Formats: sequence, structure tokens, C-alpha cells
Amino acid sequence: MKSNAHLLAAALILTNSLAMAAVTADEAAALKTTLTPLGAEKAGNKDGSIPAWDGVYAKVPAGYKPGDARADPFAAEKPLLSITGKNVDQYAARLSAGTVAMLKKYPAYRVDVYPTHRTGGAPNWVYDNTFKNATRAKTVDGGYGVEGAYGGIPFPIPKSGYEAIWNHRLAWTGETAIYATRTWIVTPDGKRSLANEAEQTIMRPYYFKEGSAEKMEGMYQYGRLVTRAPASKAGEGILAHDGLNEASPRALWQYLVGQRRVRRAPSVAYDTPDSVTSGIGFFDEAFMMFGPIDHHELKLVGKKELYIPYNNNRAAAAKIADLVGPQFLNPDLVRWELHRVWEVEATLAPGKRHVVAKRRYYLDEDTWQVILIDGYDAQGQIWRSNYTLTLLAPDLPAVLGSVMWGTYNVQTGAYLLNASSNELPVQYKAIPRLPVSYFGPEELANQGSR
Repeated sequence: MKSNAHLLAAALILTNSLAMAAVTADEAAALKTTLTPLGAEKAGNKDGSIPAWDGVYAKVPAGYKPGDARADPFAAEKPLLSITGKNVDQYAARLSAGTVAMLKKYPAYRVDVYPTHRTGGAPNWVYDNTFKNATRAKTVDGGYGVEGAYGGIPFPIPKSGYEAIWNHRLAWTGETAIYATRTWIVTPDGKRSLANEAEQTIMRPYYFKEGSAEKMEGMYQYGRLVTRAPASKAGEGILAHDGLNEASPRALWQYLVGQRRVRRAPSVAYDTPDSVTSGIGFFDEAFMMFGPIDHHELKLVGKKELYIPYNNNRAAAAKIADLVGPQFLNPDLVRWELHRVWEVEATLAPGKRHVVAKRRYYLDEDTWQVILIDGYDAQGQIWRSNYTLTLLAPDLPAVLGSVMWGTYNVQTGAYLLNASSNELPVQYKAIPRLPVSYFGPEELANQGSR
């Protein structure tokens, strides 16, 4: 009897490991043929409106210096079509629910669709690591952790929503960077105001080129945000240390000027109103995804063609007075393109609560970054439309979805634009690697007291 029990236990362990196992070598071989090195379909679509992928865009303009605003290589192009509330039904199949709601709510809101440029990708060494990850990476702890991945997309051929979301978290956006940011909020009555000006620094040990899956330990990402304005909050900051398993408590600290001390900040998560955005956004909406999302279960719905914001270097260089309008971002400055996206549906997990009862994440197939999110309330009504405009950074090379992101509250009419470097001296700038101590609580306290 004891022997049978051991056999049964072993079988269950084997079954569980197989359920979470990486793809086969035969499946991974597609990354060298029909798929791009990061797992997107290499071919274009049937009508040619999505072209074939022919490599990451890496044409750095002459005279570019790190930290400069990046030029728009497609500035001369004109829209192929414009979608408004009058013709939205004609194009609804290629629009997110949040975008449709915005078009129907505001007669002046418009989606200008430009020719598609599949600029996403990464350096060759990231491709090599992605190929290795395909046959060795696996999710653990119900999908909330990942093992065996390093230096590339962990699951280029995803089999679950959890794998797709890990691809977003571990997407290539460079190694170490610093940038100046502003947070702009617009109230329902159309009044624009500056909620926050800060310096954001990020370092990703997961993308240390000389590393490996065997040597990977500790955190995959360190982030530090220090507020510069308004004066009443200058010096306040947040530290985030993100590991490869959400089952472990997240290391997150906050420095508040009034308290003059660094403290652990477990409440900077989930649906807690984001103080940086004056409460218009939730903390887990920051950067399109911030902290654990284990209050929801994830389902990989599949792939579809969708109009999404893309290659928005023109918007990144615009004056705020021109870009941030009284009800929405100026449609004249926002570029939309047709791309294939993976759709992941998030529904409340048993016994968990969250004010956003359901979300639909749309991940760009070429970069694995979440570009749009539809958020629904408890009554099943569309409530929130989260977006990132994306910035083309050929110097990295990468398409960045972690800048120029925001939220439209479709029901109240309030909205925000965060991580905007418009009219600031430093746009997302690659810098030399920093010591881990730079992201420590003591250094945050020192920074806050200066």
C-alpha cells in the first residue's frame, strides 16, 4: 500500500511538472523559421495591412545623444483611415472595448490609423536566450512564478495566460535606464494639472548580458522613483524589488517627507488608489502592470488583429499644451497601427476581491508588452481603458511600453498621462549599470532628505 502511495505521489508530481513544462525542441524550432526570434508570426496578414517582420528597427539618427528626444522616423506618413463615433461599428472588430467606449462617448475622439511598422525586437543575444528559454523555462506555484528563464522572453510560444503575462513582465526594454517623468491628470470638467514630477531609475539584472539562468538569483528588476515636484512632496520616493515568484512577499518601500523615514509599503499594490496619479489610477495599473496580480485568474484567449497605439515618437516630442486635451489626448498627435496581439482575460480568483472585476490585456506579439487593457466593473460594464503610447528607441534597440502610459475612466471622464518626458531634459536614457545599493532603503532615505 505504501509503495502504491509513493507511485501515485510520483505520478502526480510528474503530471504537474508536465503541465507546466516548456515546449519541445521541435516546437522551438519554429523560432528559426515561421516565427520571429521572440515568438511572433513572421509573415504578414492576408491582406497585407500587417507586413512581414524583417528585423528590429535599429536605425539611430546621426547626432543622437543618449537622453535626447528620439526622432519620429515616420513623420511624413499620413493616416490610412480615421475612426470616429460615426463609423466605429465598421471597425469595432479591430478595436478594444475601451477604445470603442471612448469613440462613442466623445464625438471629437478619433483613432487615426497609420501604416503598420513592425519595429519591435531586441539584440541578437536576447534572441539566443529566448531560444534557450523556450525549452527550459516553466511556470511554478500556479503560474505566479517562473524558473529556468534568463535574458530573453521566457515563453515565446505560450500555452497559458500566466506564461503570456510573464512575457510582458520580462520583455526587453534595455538593461539600466533613467528618465525624467511627469504625471498629468485631467478632471471630468476638463481641467489639466501636474500631479507629479519625478526621476525614474530602473535596472534589470535579468538582462545582464553576461549572466545565465543558472546564475540568476534575487530580483529580476529594481525600480526607484523620487519625486521632484510639487514642492510639498519633493523627496518622496518608492522602491520596488521584483522577483521571479509572486508567491514571495514583494520588497517595496516608500519614503514620505512628512514622516521622514522609509517604511515598507505593502499597500502600494492591487486596487489601492495610486497617490502619484492623485487617485485616478490604481497601483497595479502603473506601467501597465505593477506588482502582483494574483487576485485574478488568467486565461489565454488567443490572438487577434487590433488597432493599438504604436511608434509614438511624435507624441513623445509634443508640447503638453498640445498633447493633453480637456477630455483625451489630442488625436492629431497619437499614432495607431494595426498589429497582432495576444489577448489574456483576467477574472477574479475564488475568495479574492478587486474593484476591477475583469480585465482584458492586449499584448503586442512583436514585443510581448501590454499595450491596451479593458477594465470592467462588478456589473460587467466597461470602466477603464488603460493605454501606453509606446516609444520607438532604435538605440537600445526596443519599443518601449513603460513610458507614456495612462488611464481613461470611461464612466467619470477623468484621465491621466503618466511617465511623460515631454518638454523635460532627459527622455528614457540607457546608462551604465548601478550598484544594487542605489536601490536600497537607506539610499532612498538619503535621497529624500537632500
